Amino acid sequence: MVCNGYVVHNLFCNICVNDHVFLYRRILDCSADVYTEYVSSFLESRSEAIPKSASNLERHDLETLLQILSSNSEASAQEQILITFCNISAFSINHDIIRNLDGIRIIGGFLSHADPKIKAGALNVLNNLSLNLPNQEQIQAFINEVLKDITECSLNSEVQLAGLRLVINMSVTNKYHEKMEDYIPNLLNLLDEGNDTTKIHTLKLLVNMSANPLMTRPLLASKAPPLFPSLFDGNINKDVLIRVLSFTANLSENLAKDQQYDGPRHLKEDSIYAVLFKDPAVLQRNLVLLLLFPDMEIKEEAYRCIRSTETLLL
Repeated sequence: MVCNGYVVHNLFCNICVNDHVFLYRRILDCSADVYTEYVSSFLESRSEAIPKSASNLERHDLETLLQILSSNSEASAQEQILITFCNISAFSINHDIIRNLDGIRIIGGFLSHADPKIKAGALNVLNNLSLNLPNQEQIQAFINEVLKDITECSLNSEVQLAGLRLVINMSVTNKYHEKMEDYIPNLLNLLDEGNDTTKIHTLKLLVNMSANPLMTRPLLASKAPPLFPSLFDGNINKDVLIRVLSFTANLSENLAKDQQYDGPRHLKEDSIYAVLFKDPAVLQRNLVLLLLFPDMEIKEEAYRCIRSTETLLL
């Protein structure tokens, strides 16, 4: 049949808004371009109100979008729906609804999509949803896939940053750290290779992991990136420096509590342990200069590092 704009519009409205069933292009029997145009029009009309009145969205609205997303093969429509869900999921009132509609599984399925924009879109939605602890129980199934993408995708790309944002949220508690342990060497390499934004995001994750005593040994045993010592320079980006200091202080405090740790006997000379703590006095001398730093946060973290390494000198 000929795809008349008026007919398509009315079919779309009836199917998507009133009957809440899938909109299939074969039902409309029109071109992909026309189909995508009307999907886009519908999403724009619905998403305009989202930032202002997310609480007014009904369960059936979210269900309809999930149905369209899961049944649609048009990349442009998928991308727009994921952007819409990113806006919707920014409001906690929608978190439980999306989970109960099996939305996490549906959206997580797009992590394997070949298009980086769609993959990043799915990561952004899951990142918002991960602020809800029951949602984390489902999202944790994707942690390995996300970390694999972080280490294999283009350096400093949106996919890499979106993935890091998600695992940062997932690492706030200790519950999923063991799932991340195998990727510690790859994450440390990003401290050498990435730009400042990538370094900051990577360090946020490493700081969270280093606060967990169970992660102290695998972190200390990992190979230190060649440029790691230079991250203590007061001339580098402040947000990088303060997180390097926090990472070091966390490890030092945990190491001081672990009286049975025999790191020097089996760790390599290029390990994090060797670089930081083989001679704690050297680390302390480097940190003393940071006590003169004008920024109070830097001073406080530098002092925390110095204080925690004193135990290692005894």
